[in-house]
Amino acid sequence: MVGSLAALNFARKGYEVDLYEYRQDIRTAELVQGRSINLALSQRGRKALAEVGLEDEVLSTAIPMRGRMLHDVKGNTSIVLYDPCTKQCLYSVGRKHLNEVLLNAGEKFPNIHHHFEHKLSSVNFNEGSMRFKRPFQEDAEAKADLIVGCDGAFSAVRQQMIKKYGFNFSQEYIEHGYLELCIPAKNNEFQMPANYLHIWPRDTFMMIALPNQDKSFTVTLSMPFKVFADIKTPKDLLEFFIKYYIDALPLLGEEKLIKDFFKSKPQYLLSIKCNPYHFESKAVLLGDAAHAMVPYYGQGMNAGMEDCSLLFSIISQTEITLDKALLQFTESRWRDAHAICDLAMYNYVEMRDLTKRVTFKCRKFLDTTLFRFFPTIWVPLYNSVSFTSMPYNKCIANRKWQDKILRNIFYTILSGALVTATALYVTNL
Repeated sequence: MVGSLAALNFARKGYEVDLYEYRQDIRTAELVQGRSINLALSQRGRKALAEVGLEDEVLSTAIPMRGRMLHDVKGNTSIVLYDPCTKQCLYSVGRKHLNEVLLNAGEKFPNIHHHFEHKLSSVNFNEGSMRFKRPFQEDAEAKADLIVGCDGAFSAVRQQMIKKYGFNFSQEYIEHGYLELCIPAKNNEFQMPANYLHIWPRDTFMMIALPNQDKSFTVTLSMPFKVFADIKTPKDLLEFFIKYYIDALPLLGEEKLIKDFFKSKPQYLLSIKCNPYHFESKAVLLGDAAHAMVPYYGQGMNAGMEDCSLLFSIISQTEITLDKALLQFTESRWRDAHAICDLAMYNYVEMRDLTKRVTFKCRKFLDTTLFRFFPTIWVPLYNSVSFTSMPYNKCIANRKWQDKILRNIFYTILSGALVTATALYVTNL
């Protein structure tokens, strides 16, 4: 998606763009290969789509999610709205549909040339040359003035950049994996309220569900691999769901649950950080190729699209050379990209554990109240990440400032209460 969006931005500025994709054309493929976790579109992604005139088209089929609906072990539910004050929300969008919208928009530009089933095998940055493997055909070769790597967490472009002096790279696999399930539509209707992100928090693991346009829900079960490994038979699986997800079991259906659970293995999740994102004026990384993250803040796609917004705002500056533009992009972006990778890790803990705690609900109430009265001063962390374009690093700094203020207020109240209690005790004596 980020590659298609970047291609549109370059094409709108008059550049000749060749877009290489190692998969088949997603619009004609019978089975869409790759991850199918739903996408939560928020402000940063919307802004990037608006810049190429596609926001309204994407939102026309998206499903608004106004908050989290929490399901406890007994099947009781409670709602935590994302933004009770200004009513902002996330949008559930289909990965395939969004890809189709971007590719169709690209076909309207005569200077965008699509090349499917081309897998990058080697790059020479100094020469601007690339080599691609193609099924049942000879390898293809190409040259470019600028190579833009939007080729995902296992980026072949980044693998070549790692060999360059001064390139920093780290990756971290988490001990939790995910498995995708499905709650089908019933009588052509949703089986649960559609306008929420549904969460079943269970301390060290959780399940989430996002609504689809066909009235189904895509369900993602996230657990430690050792918990997955303990479920060996259909009997184990049903007992597990009866214990932890009793209200979801009849929605999933026992037969379908067993089929979906055992037909594939749980998938791995990793977080990737690197710096710089460019090599001279020859290449630049965008999206997951630059900063892959676990999916629990719903910012992977949004952050990648925001990369495009930032890069092209820099390139659009008058009289800036490409090498300086790419350097400025790296310097402007890497801290924020590292910050959202860290926030995504934190939000997994929040979703699976903290959301059901009284302290979390109290903090949410306090944040919402202060935001209602001081909307320009007190912006809660989730709101700043999902509903503004505030740099991610600043979102964290803002949260730390808020924590400090609340701690000082708490200590002041506690000290005042202790002084008052002491005075009353002395008076009684």
